[in-house]
Amino acid sequence: MSLNLDQILKTFIAEARSLLKDMEDALLRLEADPGDADTLGAIFRAAHTIKGSAGLFGLDPIVSFTHIVEDVLDRLRKAEINVEGDLVALLLESGDHILELVNVVADQDGQLDVAARARENDLRKRLQAYQAPAAGASAQTSRDTRVTLSPDAPLRASGGSQVESDNWHISLRLGSDVLRVGTDPTSLLRYLATLGEIVSITTLADAMPTAQEMDAETCYLGFEINFKSDADKETIANVFEFVHEGSTLHVLPPFSKISEYIELICSLPEEDTCLGEILVSTGALTRQELADGLAAQQSSVKPDGSTTLLGEILVRQHSVEPVVMQATLDKQAQSRDSKAKENRYVRVHADKLDELINLVGELVIAGAGANLLALRAKDRALREATSVVSGLVEEIRDSALRLRMVPIGETFNRFHRVVRDVGRELGKDIELSITGADTELDKTVVEKIGDPLMHLVRNALDHGIESAAARQAAGKPAKGTLRLNAYHDSGSIVIEIADDGGGLSRDRILQKARDRGLVAADVTPSDHDIYNLIFEAGFSTAEAVTSISGRGVGMDVVKRNITALRGTVDLGSEPGQGTTVRICLPLTLAIIDGFLVGVGTSSFVVPLDMVVECVELTAADRQALHERSYLNLRGEVLPFVQLRRHFEVEGVAGRRENIVVVNYAGQKSGLVVDELLGEFQTVIKPLGKLFSALRGISGSTILGSGEVALILDVPSLLQQFAQQETLKAVQHT
Repeated sequence: MSLNLDQILKTFIAEARSLLKDMEDALLRLEADPGDADTLGAIFRAAHTIKGSAGLFGLDPIVSFTHIVEDVLDRLRKAEINVEGDLVALLLESGDHILELVNVVADQDGQLDVAARARENDLRKRLQAYQAPAAGASAQTSRDTRVTLSPDAPLRASGGSQVESDNWHISLRLGSDVLRVGTDPTSLLRYLATLGEIVSITTLADAMPTAQEMDAETCYLGFEINFKSDADKETIANVFEFVHEGSTLHVLPPFSKISEYIELICSLPEEDTCLGEILVSTGALTRQELADGLAAQQSSVKPDGSTTLLGEILVRQHSVEPVVMQATLDKQAQSRDSKAKENRYVRVHADKLDELINLVGELVIAGAGANLLALRAKDRALREATSVVSGLVEEIRDSALRLRMVPIGETFNRFHRVVRDVGRELGKDIELSITGADTELDKTVVEKIGDPLMHLVRNALDHGIESAAARQAAGKPAKGTLRLNAYHDSGSIVIEIADDGGGLSRDRILQKARDRGLVAADVTPSDHDIYNLIFEAGFSTAEAVTSISGRGVGMDVVKRNITALRGTVDLGSEPGQGTTVRICLPLTLAIIDGFLVGVGTSSFVVPLDMVVECVELTAADRQALHERSYLNLRGEVLPFVQLRRHFEVEGVAGRRENIVVVNYAGQKSGLVVDELLGEFQTVIKPLGKLFSALRGISGSTILGSGEVALILDVPSLLQQFAQQETLKAVQHT
């Protein structure tokens, strides 16, 4: 069987990036809770896995640098050094550099630039300071790892008790590349025997695949060894020095603590291992004790055919400490849960999902064409058949779109690091609060919203939240809060970035706008319009330019990028209380449910989620269309847009006109059209570059007849109409 090394390398790159992201999240959690041993263990395992995997591909730069990071993490695990802010910052920077090294591998012929190499040298020096032995500790103490047992040491069933064994226990899982580098595993065992006596050895082949899948050059073996020797731990570990990379080695001294056996049990890589085999392989139980326990279990058969649990028998016989037994049971449960979770997921390339969505889109168009032909043929049976097909196509469409839906929490969580780093840089204590992390939206939207969110978050941290002294002077807590929230609203997703800072200066923004000619001297816009002026190109009221923000570059880009996603951005502020930026985005960029309307010979699609109702206009209402821009809808003032006039559609209005009432951001408006053509599954086709600046239109779609219909961008359309009406009002004053 031939190996696709390029594909394996791509898998390594993807997994390394994922591990580094997990490592970053765990480091931030560790800084908040320095005593969390589980989090620290997860960080160490991530670094160890990256180093071992990189070693298989001969990626020495990654192996060399990650090895230093691993050493520092190991000292943290052993409590030889303490978790502190500067060390966490250093480890976060180191993770960034490992990612940079991984990206170099992804670029194939890429190399670190001069600045990156200088950063690595600086990081190595700073890491080595944490590698050095603690002050006052003798070199002999650091080298001599032999364990001595006090004669009166208590043997209690707790994490601090000891196991009655005068043998070393060695747990070894060989790396898959051992044979390829010319190492014979049996030679290691022969050399080990020269240092003492191998009391027992168990060869494990749990990782061995089927004969058809086996690679003759790959090592699948592991060993559990009981060893009697006077050598120290370092000497025994050095026996396996040449297979260290990619291999897993645990050496437990004689009379080791129960907690060390528990740690070994939890670190075993095998799955579906029997309870007794786990205990025997780790040296916590002998083969004879296991045989006695199994014999006792067989003799304890009850009338209903059940037997006493093996774990209970072994504990009752005092063969195993209860805490060791519990750790073994937890390991079994963890293995079962892990395997069940793996069986629930299948990794699929994003390109395949995109191709599936495109095919579903074409299927929707073809289905619409079939429905139209059935309608024209006036064949009842054919219409019923096409109706069933349309229902199935709709279900397939919804299922396909859900495949691309991902929780926005993955994007939100990346800002924990941003808030921490920027807060430290600015000398501010800021807490990030996240709600609505489970809210899902299309993967393509998530990918494109990351940069605008980053700019808004950094801007809030720099200009929004005051310094601790300023906050306390204003009667606020010294720690500021930045909130990220997401929720669904009328078929869209709303993302809020809110801070509890000082808010925006309305007067300063208005004066700046007048100085730049954006607002006439005799016009005073509403507070809402004034605050949203900051999205104008180059607009900034910052008194000082910082490395974070303040040049007025970016807020207009934020708005442009969000608009390109068929979204809108709005801003509100309360002086002294804070600022909230609200982004509204469509759930998907591919297929939507639409409501088809006709204006003259043109067809338009309104997103169905925004449609409230449709009303036929009376003769009096039609006359009012030429006199004012609002109607009386059951006692409610309803502003409206005449699509014929707005888009300059040729031809005269028909005998009947209708108004489609839409709801956006809690406000109702009307769209005046000629015909109501009903619901329509809309496959969104993007407009070409020539029409990229066209406002009020978000895309196009193909009807069943082959004609093209334009999809209305309702928020942009209503905003544009409101601006036109405001301008008219100003001109008439």
